[in-house]
Amino acid sequence: MWEAIELREIRLFLTLAEELHFARTAERLGLTNARVSQSLRDLERKLGEPLLFRTSRRVALTPFGERFHAEAGAAYGQLADVLERSHEAGRGVKGTLRLGVFEPCAGGMHLLDIVRAFEARHPECEVRIIEITRAEDPVAVLRRGEVHVMAIRQPLDAPDLITGPVLTREPRVLAVADDYPLAARTGLSIEDVADHQVTECIGVPETIMRAFIPERTPRGRPIRRIDLSPVHPFELTSLIARGQVVHPTVPSFAD
Repeated sequence: MWEAIELREIRLFLTLAEELHFARTAERLGLTNARVSQSLRDLERKLGEPLLFRTSRRVALTPFGERFHAEAGAAYGQLADVLERSHEAGRGVKGTLRLGVFEPCAGGMHLLDIVRAFEARHPECEVRIIEITRAEDPVAVLRRGEVHVMAIRQPLDAPDLITGPVLTREPRVLAVADDYPLAARTGLSIEDVADHQVTECIGVPETIMRAFIPERTPRGRPIRRIDLSPVHPFELTSLIARGQVVHPTVPSFAD
């Protein structure tokens, strides 16, 4: 069954072999943990041998996995270079590149610098930044070809899409009103959030929303949503400012 192996499965395995951690691999590739596990099982089934030892505490390559990693890694790098060169030569980078951005901070603080660098490298190509509103399904907009690429938070469970490089990384913070009891705290965990109410955001894909606001904390405590949930962005900031909800997010949310 080796003839059915796909390039994305090799890429996933090589990333997993580097991280030796399912959650970090999922984050890098913009997938869910379940998708990473399923793709690995599919690859192992096609090869006929296990690639990893997996326990609750440890992930390690099997002897077969080590050999496959050494041989496939070199071959994948060479093939990826050939494909990239062929793609550039065949299509050229010219015209207009439509970059969809789902909410202003989705591309991170470096987005405009990245766009400028791209246009400097490809002077015949102009980048047009297009806002994808929360009234639209951002993944559907990309699938319909209305934008060529999209800046969006991870994880995004869409196996038919290719996830490119991470544009920026940000720590987690909790947005609260400046006079809220938690405002003076210097450190918080998701367990603390269970003592307060939250709301979800309209239009955010479920995998992304659950990554920020899970149904329960790691200890199993439910995280309570207000009756109005989900809400629009302006409604969200108003609810936070009035002390009616707290909101797990990232620092650029304040901008």
